[in-house]
Amino acid sequence: MAKKKRKGELPSGNIRRRVFVGYEYLKNEDGNPVLDANGKQQKKRIYRSVTASSSAEADELVRKIKDKKNNTKVTSDKTFKEAREQYIETMRTILSPSTIRGYSQMQTYFEDIDNIKIKYLDDEKIQFWVNNFSINHAPKTVRNGYGLITRVLSEYGIKVNAKLPSKEVKDVYVPSDNDVQTIVRHFQNKNDTDMVIAICLASFATLRRSEICGLNASDVNGNIIHVHNSIVVNDKHENILKTKVKNRSSDRYIEIPQFVADMLPKEGMIVSINPDNITNRFGRGLAAEKIRPFRFHDLRHYSASIMHAIGIPDVYIMERGGWSSDETLKRVYRGSIENYKQKFVEQTNANFESMHHVCTTNQ
Repeated sequence: MAKKKRKGELPSGNIRRRVFVGYEYLKNEDGNPVLDANGKQQKKRIYRSVTASSSAEADELVRKIKDKKNNTKVTSDKTFKEAREQYIETMRTILSPSTIRGYSQMQTYFEDIDNIKIKYLDDEKIQFWVNNFSINHAPKTVRNGYGLITRVLSEYGIKVNAKLPSKEVKDVYVPSDNDVQTIVRHFQNKNDTDMVIAICLASFATLRRSEICGLNASDVNGNIIHVHNSIVVNDKHENILKTKVKNRSSDRYIEIPQFVADMLPKEGMIVSINPDNITNRFGRGLAAEKIRPFRFHDLRHYSASIMHAIGIPDVYIMERGGWSSDETLKRVYRGSIENYKQKFVEQTNANFESMHHVCTTNQ
C-alpha cells in the first residue's frame, strides 16, 4: 500500500510551507502607481517559503515567521517616509478627509524613523521613537502617531509592539447654565445669528461642530432634525461635505426645543460658517465675557449633564448625542455642573438631617 503523502511534502520527503508576509504595491514602467477602478493602488501578496524535514518543524518555522516579534522580513526597500506618504495617498479616497488631514499634519512626528527602511523597523526602533517622542508630546499625540506607524507597517506585513505612555485622565469641564446664557447673549448682542444657532444646537440638541455646519433646512421637519451630514476640512484646507457619519449612532433624528426650531432658517444651510469659524469666534466670545475658557465641544457635555441631572437614562442620552459608548458620559458625569452638584449635595444632607434622631443618644 502506497504511503499517504503529507501536506506540502516534496519528492525529497521534506515539507514545504508558504507563509504570507505582506503586500508589494504595483508600479508601471514609469514608476507610477498602478490604480484600480476605484483609484486605489493595486498590490500583490508576498509569500515566504520554508522547508523542513518534518511537519512539526515546518509548522514551528511558520509560527516564528508569523510571530510579530520576528516578522520583519520584507522585500520592500522603501523608507518609512516613502511608505507613509504612499499609504496616505492610497487611503485618500477611502478615509475621511479630516483623517487624511490629521495624517498629513503628522509629517514632522517621525524624524527619528523617516529615513529608515521599513524592513529594518522592529520593536526596539519603534520603542525608541515612542520614548523620544514622548518627551515633548502628550500621551494622546504619541498614541495617534503610533497608530499611523502601525497602520503603515501592517500594509507590508510588519507587526510591531511598543509600550505607550499611560493615558492622561483629564477633568472634563462642564459649562454652567450661566456660562451658556452669557455666551448666547454675547452673540445676540453682536447680531451673529450663526453663532447663536450653533451654540443652541450644541447646548440643547448635542450636535457637534461639523454636524451643525452640515445641517440643511431640508433636514428639518417642524422641530425634528435629521443629523446625517457634516462639514470637515481636508488637508488642503477645503470644506468638504461628508455624507458618511462618524459612526452608525451618529445618524439620528432629534426632537429639539421649539424655541431652537423657531430660529432656524427655512431654506439653505442652517449656518453659513465652517467648524474652524465656530471655534475661533467662540474662543473670542469667551474671552470678551471673561468666562473660564472651555471648548465649544464641551457644550455637548453640558447637554448630557443636564439630561443626566434630571434623570434621563443613559441609553437615551447616548441616542440623542450620537455616542456609541458610555465612556464619554462617565467622564462627563465626573465633571458635573457645580451648581447642580451643590443642589444634590444639599438634597442628600437634608435627607440625612431628617434622620438625625437615629444617631441621637439619650442624655
